[in-house]
Amino acid sequence: MFGKTGTDGMTIEEIRRITAEVLTEAEAAVDTDALEAVRIKYLGRKGLLPRIMDGLKTLAPAARPEAGKLANELKNGLTARLDARKQALQQVAPTPGSGLDWSLPGRWRGLGSRHPVSLVIARAADIFRSLGFTVADGPDVETEYYNFDALNTPADHPARDVQDTFYFATGQLLRTQTSPVQIRVMERQKPPVRIIAPGRCYRRDTTDATHSANFHQIEGLYVDRNVSMADLKGDLTHFARQMMGPGVRVRFRPHFFPFTEPSVEYDFSCHVCGGKGCRVCKDSGWIEISGAGMVNPKVFRAVGYDPDEVTGYAFGMGVERIAMILYGIPDIRMLYDNDARFLAQF
Repeated sequence: MFGKTGTDGMTIEEIRRITAEVLTEAEAAVDTDALEAVRIKYLGRKGLLPRIMDGLKTLAPAARPEAGKLANELKNGLTARLDARKQALQQVAPTPGSGLDWSLPGRWRGLGSRHPVSLVIARAADIFRSLGFTVADGPDVETEYYNFDALNTPADHPARDVQDTFYFATGQLLRTQTSPVQIRVMERQKPPVRIIAPGRCYRRDTTDATHSANFHQIEGLYVDRNVSMADLKGDLTHFARQMMGPGVRVRFRPHFFPFTEPSVEYDFSCHVCGGKGCRVCKDSGWIEISGAGMVNPKVFRAVGYDPDEVTGYAFGMGVERIAMILYGIPDIRMLYDNDARFLAQF
């Protein structure tokens, strides 16, 4: 390789000249591909610099220092020039012929739209905020205490069975309702309390046109002195008319829930047929919404409230059910198929 004065017959002066040419070549690269070609040509495993370095061992001892110095200057100079040129190329627009025309307008992807479930939650929150409610939140992974015990749900209640509830090996579970948020809020806040708790819930339901293992609920809680069933009826009626239309009526039917006493289920008159009977309401004129009632005194005692001093009501409703009624959606699975054609309608 190296003779006494150079490599492959090259003199020291020729190596200096080549070094200058190499730096000029790197500076002249018009894009990153051309720059990479220069790097491989001179610094690659089979490039010029490795050959020069390999030839140092054949030099006479007196010639090695100068040749080694030249090789290092070539390596360091070219590496620095390559890095600087690469940064410069990345900061400017591609040159003509690079495959990208920066003068062309961007591709229009269209505006997105809010999901029907999000629309219902946002609308419900606005309605209840107008009544003085605030929005509260809690964890999706709960303990049995918050999901069942503090809500006066007995140990043998069917809802606590593994066939109905998703349990973890730790004993925790995926909340089956957003009612645990009510307990958490009452533990840290003295009356009055006026909250709604929208969020995801999870139950071991077989997915079909009207059921899903993952769904959304909006729970409501109002606790203060002298809260009565009349307050519950008035607030839910106001919500129904704001959400479904001014002509909607609300009816209450006796029921049982462990965390409320007395308990009721409530229905909205069908906003499609006005209560006359149609396919949506199955010719009954009414659409079942969910349950409600006056908070059970045992629940108050669990959070440190005195049931002799305060009363309150609680209610819950399924968000998907309201969305299906409001927008005429026949199958709950359509809400989660992620079909852009369907979602774009909202």
